[in-house]
Amino acid sequence: MTVHEVEPFNAEPPRAALAGNMLTPVEAFYSRNHAPVPALDPATWTLAVDGLVVRPTTWTLASLRERFAAHSETATLQCAGNRRAGLVDIRDIPGEAPWGPTATATARWTGVRLGDVLEDAGVDPDATDVAFLGADVSEVARPPQEFGGSVPLRKARMPEVLLAWEMNGEPLAPVHGAPVRVVVPGYIGARSVKWVQRVTVADRPSDNFFQASTYRLLPPDVDPASAGPGDGVALGLVAVNADFLAPDDGAELPAGPTPVTGYAFAGGDRTVVRVDVSSDGGATWAQADLGEQASPWAWRHWSTTVDVARGEQQILARAWDSSAALQPADPASVWNPKGYVNNSWARLRLVGR
Repeated sequence: MTVHEVEPFNAEPPRAALAGNMLTPVEAFYSRNHAPVPALDPATWTLAVDGLVVRPTTWTLASLRERFAAHSETATLQCAGNRRAGLVDIRDIPGEAPWGPTATATARWTGVRLGDVLEDAGVDPDATDVAFLGADVSEVARPPQEFGGSVPLRKARMPEVLLAWEMNGEPLAPVHGAPVRVVVPGYIGARSVKWVQRVTVADRPSDNFFQASTYRLLPPDVDPASAGPGDGVALGLVAVNADFLAPDDGAELPAGPTPVTGYAFAGGDRTVVRVDVSSDGGATWAQADLGEQASPWAWRHWSTTVDVARGEQQILARAWDSSAALQPADPASVWNPKGYVNNSWARLRLVGR
């Protein structure tokens, strides 16, 4: 893993660890944290469901398992800062980890549907949003507070949104949110709150620091230190994005035909429908072969063959989604002072010999 920060622990795997794996091995799943990993005992953990509900309830892990049917969903999570390093190359982004292209991963999550829990609680007709609060207390927040965020009620009620206790058939590891985390497919990873301890139904988005003051897209000329709650655009759905997985960036290879693979993902209810690859700076493009999609909420891997010339060469890739949206060409056009949502064309440097 490339460790960007030890405490809190933030790390991403090498590209090769994701190549060929529709489900990401747990040991290669990226880790994004805002505070030390809390040590929670599954036997004493509880989840409070409150706010605009008829029947506020506190659940234990055992009572959740007993009351509700278990469901599984294969879903890709992607950090809002994925591929930030490409924006740092344009202009420095102080205080933010230079994530590469692997702050994204896919797992099969198992737990109970959040919608079932909300239906059991009885949601008030005036409710619009559902907020989540974790057990991890972050010193980054002003003032220090638990990590939290919210999603619209209509999304929270969708069958793919889970309170998950299992990942790829195994109990959640502490670093991935044990004993229970939220999984919100199609939304930035920050909304899939780990170590969840409270679900609050409300008539407005969460005022938690990580919803109101960060994970927001600010204009290029705004100083994040001076931005206040509500400034910019709250991040939610993942924009269409793609990058390379193999060979690695900067690889030296024999000149000639070379297999190239990568991933592509689109959030919301959109899917990836096409990936183009260019080996001549974008003058011409060829469609890559798209692999199977494990679920509507999962990435697609793609593959093609490029003719590697002698010397240094840049390979480009771009994805299209089912709304006909295309990745923007220039990373400078999406640069922002927090380094979020770099979904510009992927670039891979190869050296032929």
